[in-house]
Amino acid sequence: MKTLIFNGSPREKGDTVSLISEFLKHLDGEYKIVTAYDCNVAACIDCRWCWKNPGCFIQDGMQEIYDYVQECDNVLIASPLHFAEITGKLLSVGSRLQTYYSASYFRKEKPVAKAKKGGIILVSGGIRKLDAPLQSSRMLLEHMNARDVFPYVYGSDTNHGHPADKPEVLQQVKELAEFFNG
Repeated sequence: MKTLIFNGSPREKGDTVSLISEFLKHLDGEYKIVTAYDCNVAACIDCRWCWKNPGCFIQDGMQEIYDYVQECDNVLIASPLHFAEITGKLLSVGSRLQTYYSASYFRKEKPVAKAKKGGIILVSGGIRKLDAPLQSSRMLLEHMNARDVFPYVYGSDTNHGHPADKPEVLQQVKELAEFFNG
């Protein structure tokens, strides 16, 4: 079993990463973590090359991610919330999934044949406005053919404590890993 994890956190030892680490303790199989702030992936420039061609005109670290998307069984989107949305850098990486949208709607192809399970981990300091980040995360998962999506994990109020110290959040993370394992 293979799992692709998109980490939207800019902090190497932040709350999002602590929940990813907890998740990995319960996950079977191999995994690949794409850290949005450290990967060599440029944002989509809307050149529209993918309207007629598979893949992307921009040649960078995204090609390796595209390959892993094709073969993985699970995809996890994990991000802190900045202005009630997943991080801008994660949205930038996610914008390169435009090629899958173009394959479906312009080229009438199925860009990702293998169905996947999906999951979402969101972390925020206070304001509980989850509509936008959930919608963005679900859209990214959908473009990677992850239609069976676990109810999201939410670590809140990180300004006053760590989500990894909350038993209910740890239980949700464990259940997410078990969902992927099953």
